[in-house]
Amino acid sequence: MQVLKFGGTSMGSTRAIEQVCNIILHLKPQGRFAIVASAMSGVTDKLIRCGQLAAKGQDQYKTVLQEIETLHLNTIRTLFPITAQSGIISQVKKKLNTLETLCDGIFQVEELSKRSLDKIMSFGELVSSYMLAEKLKQLGAPAAWKDSRELIVTDAYFGSAHVNFLATNHQVAEYFQEEKADYVVLPGFVAATAEGETTTLGRGGSDYTAAIVAAAVNAEVLDIWTDVSGMMTADPRLVSQAIPIPHISYEEAMELSHFGAKVIYPPTIQPVMTKRIPIWIKNTFAPEDHGTLIHVHDGHNRSYPVTGISGIQHIALLTLEGSGMIGIPGFSRRLFDALLQERINVILITQSSSEHSITVGIHETDMLKAKTIVDSEFAQEIQEKQIEPLIVERDLCIVAVVGDKMKNHHGTSGKLFGALGRNGVNVRAIAQGSTEKNISAVINRPDIKKALNVIHEAFFETPLKQVNVFIAGVGNVGSKLLEQLQQQHSYLEKELGLQIRVAGIANSKKMLFGHETINITDWKAQLAAAGENTDIWTFVQKIKSLNLRNSVFVDNTASGDVAAVYGEFLQHGISVVTCNKIACASDYAYYKQLKELARRYNALFLFETNVGAGLPVINTLNDLVRSGDKVNSIEAVLSGSLNYVFNHFVNDVSFREVVKAAQDEGYTEPDPRIDLSGTDVMRKILILARESGAVMELTDIVNNSFLPEAALEAPSVPDFYEQLDVHANHFRQLRQHADAAGKRLKFVATYRNGKASVGLQAVGPEHPFYQLEGKDNIVLYTTNRYAQQPLIVKGAGAGADVTASGIFADIIRTAR
Repeated sequence: MQVLKFGGTSMGSTRAIEQVCNIILHLKPQGRFAIVASAMSGVTDKLIRCGQLAAKGQDQYKTVLQEIETLHLNTIRTLFPITAQSGIISQVKKKLNTLETLCDGIFQVEELSKRSLDKIMSFGELVSSYMLAEKLKQLGAPAAWKDSRELIVTDAYFGSAHVNFLATNHQVAEYFQEEKADYVVLPGFVAATAEGETTTLGRGGSDYTAAIVAAAVNAEVLDIWTDVSGMMTADPRLVSQAIPIPHISYEEAMELSHFGAKVIYPPTIQPVMTKRIPIWIKNTFAPEDHGTLIHVHDGHNRSYPVTGISGIQHIALLTLEGSGMIGIPGFSRRLFDALLQERINVILITQSSSEHSITVGIHETDMLKAKTIVDSEFAQEIQEKQIEPLIVERDLCIVAVVGDKMKNHHGTSGKLFGALGRNGVNVRAIAQGSTEKNISAVINRPDIKKALNVIHEAFFETPLKQVNVFIAGVGNVGSKLLEQLQQQHSYLEKELGLQIRVAGIANSKKMLFGHETINITDWKAQLAAAGENTDIWTFVQKIKSLNLRNSVFVDNTASGDVAAVYGEFLQHGISVVTCNKIACASDYAYYKQLKELARRYNALFLFETNVGAGLPVINTLNDLVRSGDKVNSIEAVLSGSLNYVFNHFVNDVSFREVVKAAQDEGYTEPDPRIDLSGTDVMRKILILARESGAVMELTDIVNNSFLPEAALEAPSVPDFYEQLDVHANHFRQLRQHADAAGKRLKFVATYRNGKASVGLQAVGPEHPFYQLEGKDNIVLYTTNRYAQQPLIVKGAGAGADVTASGIFADIIRTAR
């Protein structure tokens, strides 16, 4: 015999029921069939609402009853030919009239017992299964309908009754021996006490009904037909890259279903596992899909140690702790006995090795009952200060990784907790079974989606690793970055397996967040049309509230206000990539704080483009220091703007003309004094000195400025240019002295013996700086290892394109 179960969506409409019949009648002949049907989709919820409204004395329950009747009668009218409708409608109305009478009685007494609620909820399955049986008959199949309450015997624990398997197995086996119909349709979910009182098997209990029947008749296979194509490696509603699991062991399926995988009801597996009856989970609406086969499976063909990831939301942690527990037996037993009195299910248990505390996870709905009963049980110990009153924490969830092969695979726990830690997910409690088939972690409930996604990325070769980028500053550099992200989109996905999504952008006026991602092909139009007014703290809070995995904040501004919020991101596990030098060149204490926050919260703080735009200046220095080399000196030309100016300050061209041309070409800031004053170069050499290990402030750097004071203090940019004309002879003499000595002018930054300075220097042909052209930068590192010949990094050190490419590289670095 084969047992088939069809869920609520499979029974949810006329077309769905017709599809169910088509599946049943076209299965390969395997003897007889027992078919278990759930209520039509949404009906059980409406039935519960009827009872609740009636108990509150609200006559709106009649409206809900009418909705239930209309749904079923309309389905009958479209499912059956007119000639077959009257008898079926009559039987269904008879059942619904009984339901109405029951609700009327509850309305009168304004009381809804669990016994009455079970009776109310039973009508969904009773009616839907009857309709399915009649449709099979109408299609010519030898079908019969049998009330499951006459077969499945339970105790009187209404709402989630316990099955008496001895009596049930006898009655089911006896019935199917006598019943000659090829197709027997039964209502799922419902059962009865030995006295005939209606009970239910818990929400999702139709799966359980099917398993009970399958075990009792020693079925060849149990098919669970639902609206998904089997079990997935994670909930696809939360993890878009979840993949199907073609084969899974009974034990793995039990673990996953217990920890929230909703494809199969947790108790379902036990009855059939005992008899090694395979369970096949199939999709009613895609019957050709393979689905998932649950059977005796050793996982030898599986490449991953983890089979699946699951999660349970709305969890509360109960912690019993106190010095009076140490070395005293019986506390755990009394705790669990107290919870048992209130029928509170314990989902997770963890205990400190010192015996100072024990923590259990339960459903949030039970936490008030738990608090009351446990504090009552330990009232004397609490009064005597031996233990503390029960500590209750709510708004939590459990994430679990499950796999039979985990026990033979080193590093599983490290990979799990490493993935969570890198994304700022705090673990509140941990539990692992001795079989090593499950590792569970309790985390804050708002983190569940991010946690499941990062765990899935860690354990499965998902097609793409998702990186969510938030960009502040979309001017020259920011817009070039967006162009490069769009241009390289396909390459990153194909070659690196990276999906970089722009989840938020902001300029000084507007900010925009995408529901999933911003389409960067027309980001300007979207920002103008849908952007809200920019506020940096609102921007920060929105990024934190989105709580996306692998988040990266990118700062393309020169704003001190933006640089001041880096710590907010880092302490939430959000990496920071910046070309803004303000943070790293600010007070040494703030610089060190940001570096420490990055280390503490497993985030990255990357600022390669602070010095040399896209050149690997800082990364090279970091590699030297991390590998144990000692930096003895740094010499550098670090301003592409100043290098451009002095490379073009030749012949009869005036200094004013060269500076104006550089400004027009975009090589300087709108106020050229920002570049010419040397302040920007001071910041850069400060950053390099700090990265080499120096404790230094900006005020410690000597600035040998070549600009006359009057030019620096000019009230406006036009006035500044006038001062350049006034002091034209000063600049001409600087050039002439260099020319006379066969040298060239370069603005050089130097760090040596713990001291740093910047200033104009004349360098000869023997110096590496002499041939530096255009807007190029050059850095010379003299170290213990590079003592005779310095290590040289040289190339374009200014420009939106190269700066954007450096930021791009840092973004990729955060992902890898």
